[in-house]
Amino acid sequence: MSRSLALRYFAKLATLLALLASPVIFSAQTPAGGQSAVPTGSFQVAGTIVNKIGGHPLAGARVVLADTRNRQGAQSMVTSDDGRFRFQVRAGKYSLNAEKRGFLTTFYKGHELFSTAIVTGAGFDTESLGLHLAPYAVLSGKVYDELGEPVRGATVLVYREDRRSGIGQIQPITESTTDDQGAYEATKLGDGTYFVSVHAKPWYAVHPAPSQDRALPAAVDSSLDVAYPITYYGDATEADDATPIPIRGGDQVEADIHLSPVPSLHLLVHVSEGGTSGVAMPLFQKQSFDGMARVEPDRVNMVAPGVFEVTGIPAGRYTVQAVGSPNTPVNEPNQVDLSSNTSDLDMSSGNPTSSVKAKVQVEGETKLPASLAVAMRNSKGRVVSVGEVNPEGVAAFPNLSAGEYTFVAGSPTQPYSVKIQSGGGVTAGRKLNVPPASELQVSLALVGGEVTVEGVAKQSGKPFSGAMVVLVPKDPESNRELSRRDQSDQDGTFSLQQVIPGSYTVIAIENGWDLDWGKPAVLAQYIRHGQPITVFSHANGSMQVPGPVEVQPK
Repeated sequence: MSRSLALRYFAKLATLLALLASPVIFSAQTPAGGQSAVPTGSFQVAGTIVNKIGGHPLAGARVVLADTRNRQGAQSMVTSDDGRFRFQVRAGKYSLNAEKRGFLTTFYKGHELFSTAIVTGAGFDTESLGLHLAPYAVLSGKVYDELGEPVRGATVLVYREDRRSGIGQIQPITESTTDDQGAYEATKLGDGTYFVSVHAKPWYAVHPAPSQDRALPAAVDSSLDVAYPITYYGDATEADDATPIPIRGGDQVEADIHLSPVPSLHLLVHVSEGGTSGVAMPLFQKQSFDGMARVEPDRVNMVAPGVFEVTGIPAGRYTVQAVGSPNTPVNEPNQVDLSSNTSDLDMSSGNPTSSVKAKVQVEGETKLPASLAVAMRNSKGRVVSVGEVNPEGVAAFPNLSAGEYTFVAGSPTQPYSVKIQSGGGVTAGRKLNVPPASELQVSLALVGGEVTVEGVAKQSGKPFSGAMVVLVPKDPESNRELSRRDQSDQDGTFSLQQVIPGSYTVIAIENGWDLDWGKPAVLAQYIRHGQPITVFSHANGSMQVPGPVEVQPK
């Protein structure tokens, strides 16, 4: 796939994982039941919008107040010269956010997709609220060649560290091309840790076809037969050595990158012949943080059936696989170290890849939901393939390596637990064992969450606002997609929606948003002091956590 397609693919994976881990957008703004009655009457929600940098009041910011039970009736106003806003509302729960040109849209005590709802009445202070808007951060820089000249037309990828899926992952978020001055820019960035990579080719490079004895033509200057390796900020050629770029709101960060040419490889790559089903071509990829980056050769020519001449890539460690049309048989990817002395690469004798076709049913439903997607996750917890469920209820996963997998599933509005139903002895609980060169057909039973788990987070006996609340499933290592999160509201209440039947522990953590909350080792110390609950099969509606959930320090 092209780099732009790869970027969309990784974005799709990240979106699916974020959906499964945090299925309800702004779930902190949905009402929690089981709370004490709020007095009726007229109340004020008021405060000041300030610049997070320096704390100066912001005039002209648009402030929106929305009833969490009826968001269609949202009110809005523009702040005065002193940054003040004021709403007159009935008793209830409200989400509060503000936006201004040049600043990031901010929700009250917002973190990721969560925020804290304002509770009018009941003795809560709603008239001296403060929202701190962070100015956009800008990351820019220039790409230079070995002579210090700007490189135009280079592809620049900006990556960000993200923990929404429960485990910190570094994924690409934007892609751009350098201009004729070698410059790039990424704007509207929020607080976080970023990385930058550059894909480029020397404009002067010449990669001549070798003669029959594999020698390069004498007329070609070898100093021109070069390539640029993928280069990261810090001028590193491996992602593990990339220099992180910490960014805070309002920062104007410059990150220049310098490219250095290395000798180009000239390879004869042997792949399995596709026969009548199509042609399989070699694909070169390198590990890039928590994904794979495609390395584009300068030229790929078929010189004989199943033999390709490849030029214009640098030496290094690659994952190489022959890819073609969906019906073209290919072998499993090879991990290879290609040195400047490597001239032949035989991929024709490896194990053929496997495929899985999954017939999907949703328990209790006669019709499949729209935009239903199923993903396969390998033994390292990494999603390696995503299949959209077609109108016939089938998701296809071609070109899989042998190994053990689990399934995760979700639609834009609903996460699901997955039960594997398969013959042939290939299942082990929720796991699917995919043998080499196999074609498996399995049935998946999807169970949607119907229960809302509600409760109150407290610290030292008092309601606590803004805690990260996590519903941790039994065996969190294998059931991370069953986790749910929320943020406690001003009265300490929380609401964990679409919970699937099972055994759980509810925990609350103060300032826990930068934790790898999907890792069992991280959760262990908090689970000991959490509230255990059981959601029984066929339960629906809401259930209350039997006692307050103690907010624990990070």
